Amino acid sequence: MREVVYTVHVEFGDCDPARIVWFPNFFRWIDAASRHFFVQCGVPPWHETERTLGVIGTPLVDTHARFVKTASYGDTLQFHTSIAEWRGKSFVQRYRVTRGEDLIMECDEVRIFAGRREGDTPGIRALPIPDDIRRRCE
Repeated sequence: MREVVYTVHVEFGDCDPARIVWFPNFFRWIDAASRHFFVQCGVPPWHETERTLGVIGTPLVDTHARFVKTASYGDTLQFHTSIAEWRGKSFVQRYRVTRGEDLIMECDEVRIFAGRREGDTPGIRALPIPDDIRRRCE
């Protein structure tokens, strides 16, 4: 299982009045870590995959998080990102957030490879996972 690490330096503005990272920021960083994973695996930018594969991105359809320890400003966090499971039109992306050896949080997300819906109904639809992207990420 391939793992890519995305590093975040926590700033004062990322924290609540108790000086603890405000929990939605973890999900913002996880979203950035998701895209960083694909970039590090050699997946082209989404505007290019839209043109070549019809893939506009990997939106989130489900998430489960477990917070273990707090983080505060001045901390450096590592987001260890991997694909835990490939499915037909979705995949499970796993994140382990650490500060050095300390586990801060764990999160599993179910994402899809999305394309634009065809016809009169605007929106997106799930696409089969492109073989080339899957190979790059394994």
